[in-house]
Amino acid sequence: MMEPSEPRRGGVDPKLLEILVCPASHGPLEYDAAAGELISRKAGLAYPIRDGIPIMLVSEARHLKDVP
Repeated sequence: MMEPSEPRRGGVDPKLLEILVCPASHGPLEYDAAAGELISRKAGLAYPIRDGIPIMLVSEARHLKDVP
């Protein structure tokens, strides 16, 4: 049985999302389940999630084309 804080397959633990911030801007992150990324709108970066682990390295992030 899954605990409430456990991620769904390929997801990210919601409690982890509460404490993670963008390493470039120190701003909040949004989880994009469809893309499998954590989005930093402030920095204009998308951090990949691999095997449920966020890769929080600016060198691994992709630049967002359109940041509202």
